[in-house]
Amino acid sequence: MLSKIKFRENANIVNVFSNKRGKVSGIIYGGTSRKIRNFLQISNKIFIIHSSKSENRLGYFKTELIEAISPKYFNDKKKTSALLSISTILNLLLPESQPYKNLYNSLDNLLKNFDHENWIILYIFWELTLLKELGFDPFLEQFISVEDKTKEYKLVEIDNIKYQIPIFLLSKKKIDISENKQISMALNFTRNLLINKFFFPNNLSFPKSRMVFENYFNWLATSKEK
Repeated sequence: MLSKIKFRENANIVNVFSNKRGKVSGIIYGGTSRKIRNFLQISNKIFIIHSSKSENRLGYFKTELIEAISPKYFNDKKKTSALLSISTILNLLLPESQPYKNLYNSLDNLLKNFDHENWIILYIFWELTLLKELGFDPFLEQFISVEDKTKEYKLVEIDNIKYQIPIFLLSKKKIDISENKQISMALNFTRNLLINKFFFPNNLSFPKSRMVFENYFNWLATSKEK
């Protein structure tokens, strides 16, 4: 689930990201009741039956919980901000009712491995998948050379803008997840691409949750250098 807003006395308008139809919006009556309210949490995995009288009108959802994801990480600020970041970015950038199967599968793989130590690497590559699915592929493979593989990062120019890109993004080589400087650099790179290619051109504000998420790794990288 991507978002919800209250609609009338006892209903919510809910946005979800689905496997077959992409982002879909619908009304859930009874959505403010305790039974339904408890599982209508951002990032939870829910089953929906969608019905609508016409393609141009907001439809209705019947729903039930498949997996409660968000409550697992209430005490983990990194992962909570990551989940909120994912939901907010998808809600802002995805058009209505257009399937993004590769993006859905990439996100599903990330969430299935959210308790794995390399989850942050999967998150970074998910954002690269998002960029490609939305229509911008930076073709990072073209920038790697043999001598680069011993470096931490490379300065490259994409559409007349220079970016510092960690080598593991170019080579897809596994890195130690304690390499906070490279993780911080990778998050900075994907953030700037998202802003330059999609948020700024569409006059959209970049999600605060994504900045909070990235700043945690910026702090770790800075602390390690001291």
